[in-house]
Amino acid sequence: MKPAPSGTGLFVCDGGRRGGRNPRRRSEVREPHLKRSAFGCTPEQVRYNENMKIPFDDIGPAKILQLYAPQVPFRAVVVVDNTARGPAIGGVRVSKDVDVEEVFRLARTMTFKSALADLPHGGGKAGIIADPKDPNLERIFRVFARMIGDLREYIPAPDMGCHEESMAWIDDEIGRVAGLPEEIGGLPLDKLGATGFGLAACAEIACEHAGLKLSGTRVAIQGFGSVGKAAARFLAAKGAMVVAVSDSRGGVHSPGGLTVGKLLAAKEGEGTVTACGEGKVMRGEDIFKVDCDILIPAATPDVIHEGNAGEIKARLILEGANIPATARAEGILAERGVLIVPDFIANAGGLIMAAMEYARRTEGEAFAAIGEKIRANTGRVLEKAKSEGILPREAAERLARERVRNAMRYREYTYS
Repeated sequence: MKPAPSGTGLFVCDGGRRGGRNPRRRSEVREPHLKRSAFGCTPEQVRYNENMKIPFDDIGPAKILQLYAPQVPFRAVVVVDNTARGPAIGGVRVSKDVDVEEVFRLARTMTFKSALADLPHGGGKAGIIADPKDPNLERIFRVFARMIGDLREYIPAPDMGCHEESMAWIDDEIGRVAGLPEEIGGLPLDKLGATGFGLAACAEIACEHAGLKLSGTRVAIQGFGSVGKAAARFLAAKGAMVVAVSDSRGGVHSPGGLTVGKLLAAKEGEGTVTACGEGKVMRGEDIFKVDCDILIPAATPDVIHEGNAGEIKARLILEGANIPATARAEGILAERGVLIVPDFIANAGGLIMAAMEYARRTEGEAFAAIGEKIRANTGRVLEKAKSEGILPREAAERLARERVRNAMRYREYTYS
């Protein structure tokens, strides 16, 4: 990697564009353990940055930036994966554990998500390595914004550990953001429940393919933040029955159903769904053992893995979080006949609304676009998977890659 011209703790690994700075030569290290389903290509087609072990393939990543502000202090990572379809939109994740690899995987998910939703955007992501409850969070965000001020191909948006107010701080510094508070003209993604609305739309189509009827279907939701709460509301409105919910402090289960209003009140008032006064309290990880029809992982990456995939009883999984399951876990579940709608189809509602806000569209137009695009993409991907005898993730990746490559034909990008 090389210092950026501005210095002050910013380091850039640039995927290269003709006429720009020469990218650092990447090592030709092969990683036999990398599966096709992880990044959509074979190990022989993937090259790695010799220091970070990030795969570079035929579509990206274009840029990897590592930021450090010792005066604050904080560290951060930004990955711009591909911008052939337009500037990259991607959330800013705040976590003490986020790292370069996670940010890359999330950025690639955003590339696919934008392409499948047919948005004029590419994929990117940022990770601020800090405690989301840090009392100094406003200063962290404002300094972060100044450090990415010249990275005009990246548009920040809300993600885990931050909120619309965080986006307002960024907007105040650089005037380039999505997911603003409604008081200053934004479409508040969390308040409106864009991602949860999209999950409910996805469920309508996916249930048909899984042999389920959405009304009366038993739903378990892992993670009860903004996505999980909205998913519970919109699914309940369609007649689904929420039988189990978990958060970072535990879970609650009732085979006869839980009252969504009480779950929301408990989370708001006590900080945990275990205080809702209904059902049986359980450990958070036990939600993967609950007897249900639909499971929605809506929290952190890789919560479904080889160690618990065999315990899942759901017939349908809608990935409400980004990369919530490992590639191996998805394979195990598919072998058991569990239908999985991948993250960049199921949870695209938030991105679609962010893009609509950035284009200055209305709330009504945004919700209409979410419903239309997610229903169409869910049906298209599941039909393709069935007709070609492949997994839904592979079907979705093929469609997304085709759209990205077609756009790249008109750009002077090179990853050779």
